Amino acid sequence: MELGRQIKRYRNEAGISQDELAEKVYVSRQTISNWENDKNYPDINSLLRLSEIFHVSIDILIKGDVEEMKEAIRGEDVQRFKKMSNIFAVLFFAMILTPVPLLHYLDLVGIGIWVVLAAVTLWAGSKVEKEKKAFDVQTYKEIVAFMDGNGMDQISKAREEGKRPYQKVLLAVAFGLLALAFDVWMLWLLG
Repeated sequence: MELGRQIKRYRNEAGISQDELAEKVYVSRQTISNWENDKNYPDINSLLRLSEIFHVSIDILIKGDVEEMKEAIRGEDVQRFKKMSNIFAVLFFAMILTPVPLLHYLDLVGIGIWVVLAAVTLWAGSKVEKEKKAFDVQTYKEIVAFMDGNGMDQISKAREEGKRPYQKVLLAVAFGLLALAFDVWMLWLLG
């Protein structure tokens, strides 16, 4: 984090010791040391006092930390989205591949298992859709850019938004046909 280096830099520029700074901020010298070594973070009152003592705005004092925090949050968002997308993909393909074998080998119990699998898959799909809407990513290019940690410029984003309705219809039709073909093939194999 940048804040510890910033505090130390401004303290040294002001020519004051950790003890003197601690007195001015109303904390212990150990607290100043912990801040400078990024062991903990000052509260808002301490940040206000530091900004007054160093004659800098809070924004300048913590700017590097804010950027790092934004990147950390974005990284967590991307990881959560990837994890949920992978879970959905596995469930979706399991849902496509299992109806005929479950019906053939387990009869009504197999249908029950498939219905539960389908319900869980729909739930996972709705979670992925919520994440996509929250991050305003819908098309393949937008999703790939997001997962790589990049954004898209406005022109590219507008072009991709124009493709969204067509892509959704084509994807639904393609996966429906794929599922139908697979199920017909499984019936032919098992029949």
